[in-house]
Amino acid sequence: MKIRLKTEPRGEFRDFEVKKGTRIEEIYRQMRDELPYTVLLAKVGNEYQDLNFVIEEECSVELLDMRTQAANLVYQYGLVLIYLTAVKHVLGDTEMIIDNSLNQGLYVYALEGASGREIRQIEDEMRRLVEEDVPIEHHRYSAEEGIKLLIEMKRYANLRELQFLPEKEHLDFYQLEDYQDYFYGKMVPSTGYIRHFELRSYRGGVLIRFPLPANPEVIPEYKDQVRLAEAFDEQGRWDRLLGVDYVGDLNKKIVRGEAKELMMLSEALHEKKIAEIADMIMKRKKRIILIAGPSSSGKTTFARRLCIQLKVNGMDALYMGTDDYFVERSQTPLDEHGEPNYEDLDAIDIGLFNQNMNDLLAGREVDLPTFNFIEGKKEYGKRITRLRHGQPIVIEGIHGLNGKLTEQIPAEEKFKIYISPLTQLNIDEHVRIPTTDERMLRRMVRDYQFRAHDARSTIADWPKVRAGEDKNIFPYSDEADVLFNSYHVYEISVLKKYAQPLLEKIRPDEPEYAEAQRILKFLNFFLPIEDDSVIVNNSILREFIGGSVFVE
Repeated sequence: MKIRLKTEPRGEFRDFEVKKGTRIEEIYRQMRDELPYTVLLAKVGNEYQDLNFVIEEECSVELLDMRTQAANLVYQYGLVLIYLTAVKHVLGDTEMIIDNSLNQGLYVYALEGASGREIRQIEDEMRRLVEEDVPIEHHRYSAEEGIKLLIEMKRYANLRELQFLPEKEHLDFYQLEDYQDYFYGKMVPSTGYIRHFELRSYRGGVLIRFPLPANPEVIPEYKDQVRLAEAFDEQGRWDRLLGVDYVGDLNKKIVRGEAKELMMLSEALHEKKIAEIADMIMKRKKRIILIAGPSSSGKTTFARRLCIQLKVNGMDALYMGTDDYFVERSQTPLDEHGEPNYEDLDAIDIGLFNQNMNDLLAGREVDLPTFNFIEGKKEYGKRITRLRHGQPIVIEGIHGLNGKLTEQIPAEEKFKIYISPLTQLNIDEHVRIPTTDERMLRRMVRDYQFRAHDARSTIADWPKVRAGEDKNIFPYSDEADVLFNSYHVYEISVLKKYAQPLLEKIRPDEPEYAEAQRILKFLNFFLPIEDDSVIVNNSILREFIGGSVFVE
């Protein structure tokens, strides 16, 4: 029997002979020496399947490694299962929460902190499990059996979540040796697939570190992301204030009619934080305010709101973006595929940017460029500008935290802000919500509302967007003087109303179908907020769903 096999994200399908009843894992083992990285998941006929899937008919099969988001999550689920099993073997039954993504890994908050010696023992036990390549067993229980197990395991977050969702026919559990847990995603067949990790003691908990998608077999160099950790701590305090720690808590508030108050409180917290940042800038007498963050962070709305808060403090800021400083299109650098790379720092005319900013700081009149995206060149004569004494400049752009962008500007003039939606909300104690998925939902809704792009194109472009972020944005996040978390605890329930019909339009015969189904499954955990009229018109969320006073 012939199947069509693809082994590289940008590769081509080729014919491949298999016997009926062949498991995907058997195909991977035949191909292993030809592949650059460990395969963790497969896409069979545009649907994600684990490696235990049995092929019964002719179909297309894509082997996926950690470079894809879906397979990356499979790696994380497997790593968490191995960690939880090792903890049980070393410490016995211990309550813990897989809290958030931090320092190139996952931060685990344990109610009873482990000592350095115990952490080393846990890591040794994890490596024992991996070296022995222990099978991971999949158990599908009826809803009644699964709920009984969750009660025995004291998994109250899962129980609250299930209370408000449509009745499930079954629940999926995975077992490793004597430990069993509930996961909603796919899993690898055995522990031998999860070979790269390390543990570190951190802030009373543990960091489980693992490779980044760009380099699936290397643990990245450790860098303490202090600002990021502080932002997650702050969001945790905000979530406790709002009474929402898990998705089930959010759904409960929606059912009780408490969503409007939740939205207003969350917005008030944002406004308070922006005002605090404006106070910091005024106190430090900074005049070059640089704002950077990954795609769909809400940079434009945040920058505009910051300008308003600065004006409240008597500082009438000039707002501008770095997009007007693109080099001429003929000079734009190319990526590894020969396509224009507008997200590379070399796509910016750094010399002109620095000269203009220093001239403005010195009180000189400057003819600021306006980039004509149709013609691919800068135009002049439209923005002749001179700053008043002490007037600051708020600059928004993806390279704002990269020192090379402003290398000729005095350090004492600069104030750097990193912005990103940092999701603190978890599905349950052991399954977190990836910030990456949150941002893709924002971008998907915005692309449709304002850029005439469908969900297919957003999904197709996302890997390239993520690669640019890993290179140009994330490495500089801790260079910031302050980090602003643009996330709202309720926002996925709002975005669901807009994103779900877009995702449901993607057909089974389209390549983006598998990813659309993964996101739809994730959205099923959330009850929708149908009435979002209470969201103010200067909210960051309005930048994506529409109705923003700042976005035309």
